[in-house]
Amino acid sequence: MGFHASDMGDKSSKSGTSLSSNLSTSEQASGQVLIASLARNLPSGPGVYRMMGTSPDDGSGGHVLYVGKAKNLKKRVLSYTKPGKLSPRIQRMVSQTRGMEFVTTHTESEALLLEANLIKKLSPRYNILLRDDKSFPEIVVEKSHDFPRVLKHRGARNIKGSYFGPFASTWAVNETITTLQRAFLLRTCSDAVYSSRTRPCLLYQIKRCSGPCVGKINKRDYSLLVDQATEFLKGKSREIQKSLASEMQKASDGQEFEQAAQFRDRIKALTRIQGHQDINPGSVLDADVVALSQDDGKSDSRGGRSCVQVFFFRGGRNFGNRAFYPAHTAGETPAAVLEAFMGQFYSTHTPPGEVLLSHNLDSTATAAVMASALSVRAEKKVSIKVPSRGDRARLVAHATENARGALARKKSENETHEQLLAGLALTLGLDQSLARIEVYDNSHVSGTNQVGVMIVTGPEGFVRGAYRKFNIKGAIAPGDDYAMMREVLSRRFTRAMKNQQSIDDGTVKDKDTNSTKKWDLPDLVVIDGGKGQLSVAMDVFADLGIEGVALCAISKGPDRNAGREQIHIAGKTKPLVLNERDPILYFLQRIRDEAHRFAIGTHRKKRSKSLTASGIDDIPGVGPSRKKALLQHFGSSSGVKEAGLSDLEDVKGISNATAKRIYDWFHQDN
Repeated sequence: MGFHASDMGDKSSKSGTSLSSNLSTSEQASGQVLIASLARNLPSGPGVYRMMGTSPDDGSGGHVLYVGKAKNLKKRVLSYTKPGKLSPRIQRMVSQTRGMEFVTTHTESEALLLEANLIKKLSPRYNILLRDDKSFPEIVVEKSHDFPRVLKHRGARNIKGSYFGPFASTWAVNETITTLQRAFLLRTCSDAVYSSRTRPCLLYQIKRCSGPCVGKINKRDYSLLVDQATEFLKGKSREIQKSLASEMQKASDGQEFEQAAQFRDRIKALTRIQGHQDINPGSVLDADVVALSQDDGKSDSRGGRSCVQVFFFRGGRNFGNRAFYPAHTAGETPAAVLEAFMGQFYSTHTPPGEVLLSHNLDSTATAAVMASALSVRAEKKVSIKVPSRGDRARLVAHATENARGALARKKSENETHEQLLAGLALTLGLDQSLARIEVYDNSHVSGTNQVGVMIVTGPEGFVRGAYRKFNIKGAIAPGDDYAMMREVLSRRFTRAMKNQQSIDDGTVKDKDTNSTKKWDLPDLVVIDGGKGQLSVAMDVFADLGIEGVALCAISKGPDRNAGREQIHIAGKTKPLVLNERDPILYFLQRIRDEAHRFAIGTHRKKRSKSLTASGIDDIPGVGPSRKKALLQHFGSSSGVKEAGLSDLEDVKGISNATAKRIYDWFHQDN
């Protein structure tokens, strides 16, 4: 059940993100009066609320300032009407509130999960935000085949089988899969390759596969290997080692020395991965260790800084760790940061049975709600602990020390990066600070598979989530770099101007908030090229009426000599040549090379895709599942092309209308 409520009086939005308490009495009072009027009709049960910055005439809601949860919605919302108990930051948020939306839930745990999902979707200004939410790789042992394979997997769990992880890096997954091949001889080839084999592959020859594709092992023995691999991934490696040692001794006693040597090699493989653990978790089997190190941020204009280190232990082994840097304002408590982090992190990652924290949450009740929510997510009981002694305390201390070191390195990197940004602005003669720099480059081979890319950097370094790819769509002569750059810039900044117009008109929907933020106008645009590319960019900006965005292009120097690059600045006739050891030049080279790397990688992926494309890829209404059904039925795209209408209708999942569409696609001339 959910409902929407908003103030239909003042439709204006208060701008600015200052967190000072220098607010007028009327500003505070208007927000408090609105909130008090809405709170009168609220239920006293659990739910989620959204505080909106604007309220358009269509009643669709506006920019989301904050998303919160409550055990008692009415009591929680009423707390915002008592300014004496609010921090300056919250007072500012209340003054900007022009509407609220509410969703009631059955339990506080449901409210916590919903809050995390909304924060990730809407990125509200006043919430603590987890910016890095990429999925982690896992290992899956398939169950849908008579001879299951073991493979690396990332994303939704749509493969039938047993999943193990997460692993902190792809390297850790590859290392474990290699060990599984050596120790348990499981296949890793695809089902298509498996079914087409007529003789053993190289992996069989080097003793990393048992050769089920050509009958070198029967189903019962292979199933035993699968069971052993599964038990190993669950942490029962010692028992498996003892079993293999017994089998090796039995083979040796029977003078089957070649078989005994195979068992010996498998035992070595198991010992090898056990010896590669960075820290021995002792009695801890399946747990996530979540440790926080925090800086108060008093000397930082952007607020506080925190680093959260997450160590993954599965089956008694260390699967690696990952550092996160949640964005928040100064003054946030460790408990608040950890609670926000866990809610958002575990909304997309399945928690283990035990989560070990470096700090207590706000209260025992908060910890109980979080544990209940994680149990719902994991579909099993999850406990949350702050250990004070033993193996668990040692693991938390180790993770905390890593968090402290990572935060110190991050601060040092950011300070250096900020100095470079300030130096670049001074070098280019700019008055404004550089919070967002976009770099553009193109890539193609003899005019084929043409792509353009945009990378973004700022005070925090490269913002990879804001990178964009542009497939060149216009009728452009092969290899015309100027026309490619014109199309890329026109598409990017036309989108930006439309979003800006939506904000100015007050017609942007809250579901578009993330999209609008990602297409904000930059402070500086850097083009990989010379005077020609810079002239194209200036023409695009003039056509679209874009002002206040600095432009420059960086080209290779004489004989394309690195270190003698020429910087062409919009509005200046002579290019700027920096000293070859100037840190600003190194910085420009680095961001240009990053754009070049991203462009080449994008082009190669497009080229590889075009090499494997079939004739049915572009048929409207034929997606991956229907394409797979057609190829499995007819064997190839040429078989689909030559099929009759009745044959197409016989394919499972292909309706009569879709069959007619496919047939007409290949017989348009008729």
